[in-house]
Amino acid sequence: MEAFSKVHYTVPLYIFIPVIGYCIYRSVHTDLLLWQYPLVALAGIFIWTLVEYVMHRYVFHFELPGKWGARLHFVIHGVHHDYPSDRMRLVMPPSLSIPLALLFFFLFKWLIPDVYLWMFFATFLVGYLFYDIGHYAMHHFNFKSGFFKRIKQHHMLHHYQDPDKGFGVSSPLWDVIIGSVFNKKDSAPKL
Repeated sequence: MEAFSKVHYTVPLYIFIPVIGYCIYRSVHTDLLLWQYPLVALAGIFIWTLVEYVMHRYVFHFELPGKWGARLHFVIHGVHHDYPSDRMRLVMPPSLSIPLALLFFFLFKWLIPDVYLWMFFATFLVGYLFYDIGHYAMHHFNFKSGFFKRIKQHHMLHHYQDPDKGFGVSSPLWDVIIGSVFNKKDSAPKL
């Protein structure tokens, strides 16, 4: 199972950009009005941030009891905390992201009218790619200033100071809303 967690960081782009393109193509062939596109797109991104937070906090950090539970947690997410700079290990490799994407697509298909589904899912996947590639960049690139430096600092606090806080990777939005954000006095490790 561990072998499927190792993949080059660009692989999700090759898999999901064509899917996003297809979803956008399908959305153009619906009755979605021009003014609705930005609203549906924002909804897709917004829901992605919530899913990212919930998955990271309640799934990736959940440990089942016993030896099997500890091993499963290690393979799913614990290995990332033990080896955060492993260049070949994505936080959500295709062996996990493809089944999850299918699960979410069918959940959204059940919940959302078809007229909104395709644009919503396209931007939901854009949120996932921003998360996955952005997460890789946080661990392997040096940001000197601005938005990405602040996001990286937030994530590094999660890794190196308190793994029970800072579950938002691409945005601290839900950490602030739910109360799992770091205190202002907390300082990030040197980047």
